[in-house]
Amino acid sequence: MVPGLISPAPLAQRLPGVLQDDDFLVRFVGAFDDAYAPIHATLDSLAAYFDPQLSPADFLGWLAMWVGVELDDAWSTADRRRIITDAARLHRQRGTVAGIQAALEQALGADVSVSDTGACDWSQKPGADPGGSGPPAVTVTVTVPDPAAVDVRRVEALLEDVCPAHVTRQYKVVAAGGAKK
Repeated sequence: MVPGLISPAPLAQRLPGVLQDDDFLVRFVGAFDDAYAPIHATLDSLAAYFDPQLSPADFLGWLAMWVGVELDDAWSTADRRRIITDAARLHRQRGTVAGIQAALEQALGADVSVSDTGACDWSQKPGADPGGSGPPAVTVTVTVPDPAAVDVRRVEALLEDVCPAHVTRQYKVVAAGGAKK
C-alpha cells in the first residue's frame, strides 16, 4: 500500500449502476483499489524501469545484473546509471585496447592509456608468421593526481576482468605530474 496513491481505474466505477448505489459495496471494492493502485502505477511506468536513467535507484542492481555489470558500493547513483547505460558499448569492445581503456577509465575515474603487443594479420599460406611483437601482453598506465590513493588490488581485479585470459598484463600508476608508484 502506498499512502495517498489514487487508483487510475477505480473498481467501483466498473460496477453495474444498480450496485454503485450500495455504499457498503463501494467501500468494500475501494479496499481493493488501495491494494491494486501500486500495481497499476508500476505497470503504467514499466518501460521506465528498464531505462537506467529513469529507473528507481533500488532497481539499478537488477538492471546491472541483466547487462553483466558488477556495481561497486562506492559508486554514486549517477555513476551507476552511467555505467549501466554504457554496458552494451563496453561489451562490444571487451578485450580490445579501446574496451580495456574505456572500462578502466569508467571504473577508476582516471586517465588510462593502454598499449599491447598484438596485431591483426592474415595470410593465405598456412603456418605464416602471425603479426605482433612477441607473446600477447598489455601494458596499462593509470594517471591520477595521487597514486597512493589508488587501490592496486582493485586495478588488478579490473584488469583480470577486462583483459583476455591468455594476455599477460602489467600496469603502473603514475601521478599526473609524472611520478611513478
